[in-house]
Amino acid sequence: MSAPVRNATLPGDPPGGRRAVAVWSIGVAVYFVAVIFRTSLGVAGLDAADRFHVNASALSTFSILQLLVYAGMQIPVGLLVDRLGTKKVLSIGAVLFTAGQLGFAFSPSYGTALASRALLGCGDAMTFISVLRLGSRWFPARRGPLVAQLAGLVGMAGNLVSTLVLARLLHGLGWTPAFAGSALAGAVVLVLTLMFLKDHPQGQEPEPSPHQGAAYVRRQIAASWREPGTRLGLWVHFTTQFPAMVFLLLWGLPFLVEAQGLSRATAGELLTLVVLSNMVIGLVYGQVIARHHAARLPLVLGTVGATALLWAVTLAYPGDHAPMWLLLVLCAVLGACGPASMIGFDFARPANPPERQGTASGITNMGGFIASMTTLFAIGVLLDATGDDYTVAFSAVFVLQALGISQILRLRGRAARRERERLVASRVETVHVPA
Repeated sequence: MSAPVRNATLPGDPPGGRRAVAVWSIGVAVYFVAVIFRTSLGVAGLDAADRFHVNASALSTFSILQLLVYAGMQIPVGLLVDRLGTKKVLSIGAVLFTAGQLGFAFSPSYGTALASRALLGCGDAMTFISVLRLGSRWFPARRGPLVAQLAGLVGMAGNLVSTLVLARLLHGLGWTPAFAGSALAGAVVLVLTLMFLKDHPQGQEPEPSPHQGAAYVRRQIAASWREPGTRLGLWVHFTTQFPAMVFLLLWGLPFLVEAQGLSRATAGELLTLVVLSNMVIGLVYGQVIARHHAARLPLVLGTVGATALLWAVTLAYPGDHAPMWLLLVLCAVLGACGPASMIGFDFARPANPPERQGTASGITNMGGFIASMTTLFAIGVLLDATGDDYTVAFSAVFVLQALGISQILRLRGRAARRERERLVASRVETVHVPA
């Protein structure tokens, strides 16, 4: 006589363990360095303006071009990860972003510096999706939300390193030594990747799939897009990520200094608060979702609602400036945007089989960067059109949030039904043991 016992993990789940942590850590180290390079311009904006003799509009082109390249690369990178594997794509990415950082260090003109940032953005685009794929290959599915949030936390740590360490090197050593010296970190993680990183545990090789050029690409993209969970993931990422990214990447410092009358030092401390809040909230969100899968959508909607409310109160506050306590709360809440955007991958991941994880992650990851580019551009145009009226300019945030929420509410039912169907199908595989 036998009785069915439900597996603790899904059929075919990787075992995890110390070996998984060691291999995954190498991939995360590559992503960590990529984020340092990505955010290095944030601490070098004034220096770049002086070095290349450009105005604010030309300077903002660095950020917009980098995001444009990053967003445009997401689906191609997802396809590459599915086809070539994590190790090859991470290695290519490390070569490209290291070359971009070196090029930026020695660029004699604005044009070559712009090309270097585009090259850096291309390499950077190859890292995060690869790390997500690496986590899904080495850790059980139930660990997926926590592993993804930890990867995002490491990325924010890279942002902190850029703010605290690279800024000091820049002002202590000068432009070329600081950027060229930081490029050595790219060479280190490239060597580690080539020597020690493995795509998957032994015995967990994915099924070989035929690749038939353009036809294969179309099938991968179409099959991923047909899944409501992939589209829901994209819109979750779209709606949650951009308020904090726009604030940190370009417009936060001008808003705090010019609109709120703060010193640059105080404004910098508030930007650091956003990063620190992101790291703490990321750990909390990862633990909550790992234990309560149904908490995903409430966390997303709660984060969007809190962000919209705090922005509305800050922008509409009577008087010349919002009080410091309100700005502190705003920055702390903005710190939840990054962790909430990671939940988008928790909708796309169970909606797609392993051979489509890279493609689905690429589609999802496009959302936030498209929203960020749109908002960066819209705020700049509105500031010029209104004579630097930040209240009107930052109202663009509400428009994109409303669009994203409408799509999330439209897709949530279909995605939930499809996910339940997949879960029921996986439970058909049971283990029978003697009663």
